[in-house]
Amino acid sequence: MPAPELHLLLPFSLPSAADAATALHGLESTAFGRLLARAALEERVIGEDFQRTLPHERWIARRFGAVSPSDRRYADDAPLAPFMMLADGGDPGDRSWACIEPVHVRIAHDHLVLIDPATLGVRTEEARALLDAARPVIEGLGVTLQAPTPLRWYVAGEAIGALAGASPLRATGRNIEIWLPHEATGERSRPWMKLQNEVQMAWFEHPLNMERESRGLPAINSIWLHAQGAMRPVTGSFTHVMSDAAATRGLALASGVSPEAPPESFAALSKGFTEGSTLVELDPFSAPFIEQDWARWNAALKALEIARFAPALRALGDGSLGKLGLTLCGDTGSVTLGVTRGDLRKFWRRRPVAALFIE
Repeated sequence: MPAPELHLLLPFSLPSAADAATALHGLESTAFGRLLARAALEERVIGEDFQRTLPHERWIARRFGAVSPSDRRYADDAPLAPFMMLADGGDPGDRSWACIEPVHVRIAHDHLVLIDPATLGVRTEEARALLDAARPVIEGLGVTLQAPTPLRWYVAGEAIGALAGASPLRATGRNIEIWLPHEATGERSRPWMKLQNEVQMAWFEHPLNMERESRGLPAINSIWLHAQGAMRPVTGSFTHVMSDAAATRGLALASGVSPEAPPESFAALSKGFTEGSTLVELDPFSAPFIEQDWARWNAALKALEIARFAPALRALGDGSLGKLGLTLCGDTGSVTLGVTRGDLRKFWRRRPVAALFIE
């Protein structure tokens, strides 16, 4: 029986050239450094500054066949909302859906800035209260709303149209002007602007927001739309999928694989790791990357060195792991590598760690 294979998908694990030296300090002589030095480069995707989706979203969409090269917007397409909805327990059917999330938009000197939704600390009961206030507004505009989870809602309808929205973390910390949803023509969507404005008005003096502000927390003052698309048949090449991300879990479900939570370590994974190919998506890097906190980013990488990379290197060496794949993503581009036991013997491969971390 062939040895099992493991593929690690690591969002926001690819710093820019300007940040690589700081982020990767002390990692040249690690197991991670040796894996990168010996690995074969399978794919390098050079992203663009104003792409609205994130590289790891595009990678999983392509890998599961949720987009195809013939799609007009293939290079920037990740129609993941219906798969997210499926993972959240909703029923996407055959309609086109977009995900909307409650967010905080901060007023800067002369523009508006989106704050990372993960930092808002919205409690379940708060999200439900906001939904109760927003639902009649949204449905009153002829938009179908499903809310299978407190913080991810899904909308469909003619008023939404075929909008192109930006991933929240793509726009976080930036002037939101160019990231707002627009029509296929590039024009700003008037129906969406109306819907967004109506929700903002419903939340403007909501007691919940007044209470949050009294505790020094940002008000939940807007909604963000992204990931629009319709369900389509997908096929997975992985026997097992382990991820906490709704999009990845939904793609696994749609491909006939029951997703699991990522294990705490390689050792925990290897206990049931006997055959096939396993995708594990890990996300310790997003927050420090977005905040440009490279010391915390580096600490997260060192933790992975102990829990994942060093054990994986040993498993490749003793043949209990047939291949390790790595997809390292930044905020625009990505690199996919593959390393086998035979690659470890290729001592002439001496790629510096930082060489791959240049988008």
